[in-house]
Amino acid sequence: MDYQALAQLLFPDVTETPESLEERFPQRQLPEGAVVTRMAPSPTGFVHLGNLVQGLTAERMAHQSGGVLFLRVEDTDAKREVPGAVEVLLETLKHYGISFDEGATIDGDNGAYGPYRQRQRASIYHVYARKLVSEGMAYPCFATEEELAAMREKQEANKENTGYYGKYAMWRDRSMEDIQAQIQAGNPWVLRFRSTGSIENQFKFDDLVKGKLTITENDIDHVLLKSDGIPTYHFAHAVDDHLMRTTHVVRGDEWLPTLPFHIQLFKALGFKLPKYVHIGPLMKMDGTSKRKLSKRKDPELALTFYKAEGFPVEAVYEYIMTILNSNFEDWRRANPDIAPQDFKFSPKKLNPAGSLFDYAKLTDVSKNVISKMDAETVCKLLTEWALEFDAEFGAKLAADPAFATAILAIGRGGKKPRKDLSVWKDAKEYMGFFYDEYLQAPVFDEKFSKDTVKTALEKFLLVYDFADDASVWFEKVKAITEEMGFTTDMKAYKADPDAFPGTVADISTMIRLAVTGKTNAPDLHAVMQVLGEEKSRARIQNVINML
Repeated sequence: MDYQALAQLLFPDVTETPESLEERFPQRQLPEGAVVTRMAPSPTGFVHLGNLVQGLTAERMAHQSGGVLFLRVEDTDAKREVPGAVEVLLETLKHYGISFDEGATIDGDNGAYGPYRQRQRASIYHVYARKLVSEGMAYPCFATEEELAAMREKQEANKENTGYYGKYAMWRDRSMEDIQAQIQAGNPWVLRFRSTGSIENQFKFDDLVKGKLTITENDIDHVLLKSDGIPTYHFAHAVDDHLMRTTHVVRGDEWLPTLPFHIQLFKALGFKLPKYVHIGPLMKMDGTSKRKLSKRKDPELALTFYKAEGFPVEAVYEYIMTILNSNFEDWRRANPDIAPQDFKFSPKKLNPAGSLFDYAKLTDVSKNVISKMDAETVCKLLTEWALEFDAEFGAKLAADPAFATAILAIGRGGKKPRKDLSVWKDAKEYMGFFYDEYLQAPVFDEKFSKDTVKTALEKFLLVYDFADDASVWFEKVKAITEEMGFTTDMKAYKADPDAFPGTVADISTMIRLAVTGKTNAPDLHAVMQVLGEEKSRARIQNVINML
């Protein structure tokens, strides 16, 4: 076979050479040890938590080494692509703070190693496809779907490995005349890799997560170019990772079965193999057993879920760091006020078997993260979330941000800040009573008569002074307690509860219910300071009038 003639026949329009591409995409000028890696999702319309886990792993490896993180859109599978999915993908990654140094953007490409969308790189792949054909490492295959299906049926019947290999590779050694006849007839073809491997042979391979692996050689003549001239993932990623000068490939361990072929392909192309970081799946407990998170069963797999629930980006980031590196939690306890980006991340500390996702733990992490934010930040992030997911509530927050900030400042700061909010979705229940539209009618304890409650509220209004500080305010509540025969001595009440109609806590609760409609609310003196004297008095008077 004249492989040069075959290459000219299949790729008559290819004029570029591998050498010219090497010049167009030169080696990056980076510090020694700098990691160049990528996030390379497919635009299927579903951006999941695994994407973020891989993205953060890649981001930390690149940026803490002084390297480069780029975004490449792997859109070679037109059948799976969802219209608008690229925009959804980019916006979601941006929301979660994955900062790319270069790559695909909504407005086009940013960087010198593009295009960063694979369908726009077809001419580049054809240069290397021609090279492989000219060296006898690839060949055209005209097998029909019917022929391939029959081949698979025969292999299954004979209990053989399925695939296009050995004696089943019907176009592997066909003559130039046969190939020319098919092309002249206009029959479609795919380009296949000519494998030199054998499943009888094994070799050792080092993965940065899995450690030392024993790999069986690939013997399948996999497809490199589909009939439309667009490459498969296997071929495209090899060419792209070489020309974009990728040093580390971060991906899910579902790609491990294809690793033998990828190693073989890099070698055939004359490319240096990048280091591989194969991440285990995200797991969850299902009863007493673990299983992989499922798109069909688990809404928490979709990243849109966390945005809709109202988890701050910082909280999701912190939680993912806890499941990526087990020593992050110890580091965080020792460094409570340092940015998580200062943590020294290591891919070698990833769990080879995959990480266990714990929603309750994420919620707890989020609660701590929100508690450390200042009121202005909380108000800004909450308002942004509410305007998108609860427009009416968002409009109220946006109409008077100073008022909303004052509410959110209650109990914030200090060594033991309040931890009322786990997600932004909690905020309406927590602070809604400050707005008259969300104020609920109070329900008082049935053991107290309406007259008792009314008397307590009337006495409070007589002595209430907006200028009182918290201690004076509470002394007045205690005085009312004594006047009504209740007690301020909690020990005495516990010793003989029948001796008193109630305690100072009961009187405080009556006032709290009148002002907030809730038994569980932030410090009441602080609440009334934010509401203002006029509104505080009016609410208490309205309840008195209802009793």
